[in-house]
This record gives sequence, structure tokens and C-alpha cells, in this order.
Amino acid sequence: MDRPTHPLRIPDFRAYLLSRLAGTIALSAMAIVIGWQVYGIARQTMSIQQAAFLLGMIGMVQFVPLFLLTPVVGLVADSVDRRWIVRATTALLVLTSVMLGVANYLDRLGLPVLFCAAAFIGIARAFSGPAYSALAPNLVPRDVLPTAIAVSSAAWQVGTIAGPSVGGLLFAIHPDIAYASVSVLFALALGGIFMIGKVPQPPAQADRRPLTRILEGFAYVRRNRLVQAAITLDLFAVLLAGSTALLPIYARDILHVGATGLGFLAAGMGVGAASTAIFFSVRPMTANVGVKMLIAVVVFGLAILTFGLSTHFWLSLGALVVAGCADMVSVYVRSSLIQLHTPDHMRGRVSAVSQLTISASNELGEAESGLLASLLGPVGAVVFGAVGAIGVTLLWSRLYPELKRARTFDPPDILKTEPQHGVAQP
Repeated sequence: MDRPTHPLRIPDFRAYLLSRLAGTIALSAMAIVIGWQVYGIARQTMSIQQAAFLLGMIGMVQFVPLFLLTPVVGLVADSVDRRWIVRATTALLVLTSVMLGVANYLDRLGLPVLFCAAAFIGIARAFSGPAYSALAPNLVPRDVLPTAIAVSSAAWQVGTIAGPSVGGLLFAIHPDIAYASVSVLFALALGGIFMIGKVPQPPAQADRRPLTRILEGFAYVRRNRLVQAAITLDLFAVLLAGSTALLPIYARDILHVGATGLGFLAAGMGVGAASTAIFFSVRPMTANVGVKMLIAVVVFGLAILTFGLSTHFWLSLGALVVAGCADMVSVYVRSSLIQLHTPDHMRGRVSAVSQLTISASNELGEAESGLLASLLGPVGAVVFGAVGAIGVTLLWSRLYPELKRARTFDPPDILKTEPQHGVAQP
């Protein structure tokens, strides 16, 4: 049988893609609705600075379970059928969205319920992230994995475009409709994962102590300076320059565009990222990958700086689109380096370490943005973070010369010859 030359020719990958697209739309829509409702409830009795701090705490509530569970979830992803991990966590998200919808319908949707839902989302993402990431390489041949990453990232970014817009627009019509739509999309994502056929697991390592195996993931990232550089650069850049938690403040109190405008602002980065991911799915990056990642992070910081200072809706939206393009370049390079430079039997644990840093940069970044906004105001917080991200990138270019020397995604020879599990074998 001829080896597939594109991931979309593989039925299991198509099912995986359907699940990821539907799940991302649902998760992005639910996140924007939760943020808008938290800010709206808080502003009834609090100042902008106090409400901003509460918005940041939504990110913290999602980050804490992920931080606590990271040592375990990577080992689980390398030991348990990854499909069932994603199925279980997607089912939890279905139940969470239904809970929010029922509470909203009964007019019982207060801050405690919203924060409880955020905690459930954090738990679900803690387990599903490493499993999703480690599952994809088992579905496609190694030589088309960068293309699969680009296609998967495009689906994820399309979800981030559609999700906030759909969530904002449906919420503007009626909150019940928004929550019902999110529940249906999560159910569709669950069905997509059930369509994936059996995928061989990495060889069992029953003779190894669980704690030893858990620590191996952290040790591998520490030893592999190229993987370490890609992970940590993304961590500090997005931790500092992430501004998504403050979008409700910009939409309501700075740009004055309401829930509908919030949906467009939240989709802005996704528009740029999705177009870049689609481009890479047709023309994968092949040269000077490390230098391009460094340049992209600087552009990301400059775009966020522009957004922070802007008081015009279209300029703000354009800056977010540019930031999304630059962020996708960084995501594409980081994801390809991690997946291609990590042995399959360790991908779950290394993906868990990567997810911890990503979540730290996103959810913990939201908490940092909320805290800074309560001290410096929302504009001061965004400007401070953008300048910091640019500074970190310049510092990383000196601390990690391995990034500048990374010309291609080619892994070491020992990884090229490592047995793969799934359709990657001829």
C-alpha cells in the first residue's frame, strides 16, 4: 500500500481534525462567554481595576489544576489509550457546558458557578492536552508530520476565530442559545474521537517506577537545549505579552464596542494565526526555522504593544491579526521541534511539560495581566508585557544559540530510526 503523502488522506486523522475543530470552537466560545459574564457581574459592584483582577483569577483557577496534575497527566498519556483520555475529558466538557446552560436558564449563574466551571475546564485540559498532542504523531507518517501539525494548528486557529465570534454573537442574541450551541459542539467533538480506530500504544515500561518515568519528561527537556529553548521562549513571551484576559475591558470600557465587538477582537489573533497555519499546510517551513521563530516573537511583541496603545477599533483588530500571524509561526516551529525531537515513548510526558509552560503563559498570564491591570491599569499592563516579551526574545537569542543554529526540523539520527507506532510504519 502506498504511503499517504498528505495527512488529510488518512481517515483517522480526519476524525481527529473534526474533533479538534469542533472542540476548539466550543471551548473558545465558552471561554469568551464566561469571561464576559464574570466581568459583567463584577462591574455591577466593582471598579474596572477590581473587575480586571477577578478576570485574571479565572485564568488562575484554570491553571492551578493543570499545574498540580502535570506530573501525572504526561505519564497517563504514555500509559493509557490516548483516545480514551480525550474521550473522558471531552465528556467532562460536555457536562460542564450543560451545567452552565441549566444554571443560566434557571437564573442561578453567579460567580461561584462560573469559577467552578473554569476549574473543570482546567482539569479537562490538563489531561486532554498531552493526549491530543501525543496522539497526532501516531496517526500520520513522520515525513508528513510537520504538515499534519500545520493542518491541526489551522483547525485549532479556525476554532479560535469561529469560537469567540460565535460565542459573542449568540450570547448577544440570548445566553441560553450560546450554551446550547457549545454543548452540541462538544458532543460533536466527542463523536469525532470515537471515530478514530485503535492506535498502538508505546511499549509498556512496567519495570520502571512511575516517579522515575515522570521525572524523565522534565529531564529530557532539560537535556535537549533546543526543545528547552523553544518551550521557554514561548512561555515567557506569551506570559508577558498575553492580553486575551483584558479583552472584555477593552471591548466595554476602552473601545466601547460591546459583546459583538468583543467577539471580533477575540477572533482577531485567530484570523492571523489560521491564515498562517493554512499557508504552512501548503508550503511547510523548511529553512532557518530557529531564526524565524525569534523574529516572529519580536513581531508578536510589537503587535501587542500597538494593540495596547490603540483607542481605535480597527487598528486594535489589525494589531491582533498581526500578533496572531506571528504567534502561529512560533507555535508551528515549537510544535514541530518538540514532536520530531522527542522519542514516541516520551511524547506524552514531554507534551505535558510543554502544556504546563503553555498554560502558564496563557492562564497564568491572564492572572498576571489582571494583577498588573489592577495596579497599572489595562493599557499599562499590556504595554509593560509587550516590551518585556521583546526583551526576553533578545535575551534568549544570546542564551540559546541552538535556536539560531536550527536550520531545519530534522531530528538527530537516533530519532529518525526509532520505531513508530501507527500508520507511520510502511
